[in-house]
Amino acid sequence: MKNTYNPLQRLHLYAALFITPLLLTLTLSGIGYLFFTDVENKIYQQEFFGKSEETEQQTLKQAVKEIEETYKGYSINKISIMEEPYNDRITVNDEDGNQLYVFLDENNQIVTSQIAKYTYSNVMRNIHSSLFTENTIINYLVELTACWTIFMIVSGTYMLVKKKLITNKNKKLRFQKWHALLGLIVAIPLVVIVLTGIPWSAFMGSHISKLGEDYPNLGHTELRYNPPNSDVNEIPWATRSKKEPMSENGEHKGHADRHGASSSVTDLPNQMTVDEIGNIAQKEGVSKPFSIVYPSDDKGVFTISKGSNTGVTGLDVSPYEETTIYYDQYSGKKLGKVDYEEYGLIGKWFTWGIPLHEGHLFGLPNKIMNLLACIAFLGTIIIGFISWIKRTKSFTKILPKRINKPLSLSVILMLVILGILMPLFGLSIILVLIIEYILYFKKKKAVS
Repeated sequence: MKNTYNPLQRLHLYAALFITPLLLTLTLSGIGYLFFTDVENKIYQQEFFGKSEETEQQTLKQAVKEIEETYKGYSINKISIMEEPYNDRITVNDEDGNQLYVFLDENNQIVTSQIAKYTYSNVMRNIHSSLFTENTIINYLVELTACWTIFMIVSGTYMLVKKKLITNKNKKLRFQKWHALLGLIVAIPLVVIVLTGIPWSAFMGSHISKLGEDYPNLGHTELRYNPPNSDVNEIPWATRSKKEPMSENGEHKGHADRHGASSSVTDLPNQMTVDEIGNIAQKEGVSKPFSIVYPSDDKGVFTISKGSNTGVTGLDVSPYEETTIYYDQYSGKKLGKVDYEEYGLIGKWFTWGIPLHEGHLFGLPNKIMNLLACIAFLGTIIIGFISWIKRTKSFTKILPKRINKPLSLSVILMLVILGILMPLFGLSIILVLIIEYILYFKKKKAVS
């Protein structure tokens, strides 16, 4: 007889043992991030809504110049034009990658600044993605945890049905039954949350993005770009790439490698002011909030964008409102525009998926839905741990005893399919199977 239940049970426990610490961290940081706008509106009152002691009105261009003089060594990254009552936000970077947010009041006077890395939203986001290490290896481990979570949901559901836990009256299995039932309830919302987190993943996210670039009908439009030094979190996912239009001005031949540019240019001869570009965009129907990215060199363009997943309090819009517009930096001529309707399948999926994952796609109900899913998942983990400790009675017998029968075809197919869909999971499952066979032959040798 083929063996289905036992290997899934062992793999389920392997996953629980190794990924639970990361799962707890991801879930708790995810809960923290769900309410980042509410938290930041409370703790950053001066930054978001405060006024400068200077009451004289100045232009945005003058404010940019003042910021460059005040924050020596920093260059302008982007300007976020916010809806009232929020102050506008200027993002600046230095050569070492340090980033500041500088806030301007209604008179375009400097109110104060923040170190971007240590804002509440960025701390929660960095813990969620890399445990605040910004380390690629940790990024891969986080993605691997997400992959094994999918496996645990699939295998847990299968074992629930296989063992008929719902109808089982054995009181000794009550914790196992609660674990299984709670896991079944949270399965669908949890799968949705995991899958919509893929755009941030180190391996699958980059490959899906590449797929969108190679096949525009799936992901991006033909008009693709990624302005140097722009914060891609504030640019719609579906228009992130490596190409952008160039300003058409014969008198401004390139003196710098566009791809090697280290900062935005804000004071070229004959360049339009940021005030003028903002006014042109608003006259053409672009409403606040939106971001303005400066050209990277003398052949670059001004980029105006509205995004649904900026990660900035007060800057997100509905997916339907997403737009990216390119303006010639000398004439103000519109060189191209990409709206939500032009996105491909992948682009639209993630344009909706990221806000859903973050909990702001449809307001408070979205937050509550994600919060309940996270709390239920935490309960599933805790009850599962209690269940297993009660059943094993000893930490020396954590894994269920191996049944030495061939794997069933259904288990093999499940692992192969999941391994193909999630390559990191596929590689890790090979490693786990190698460990299993080593343990098997070691035990067999000891018996003989």
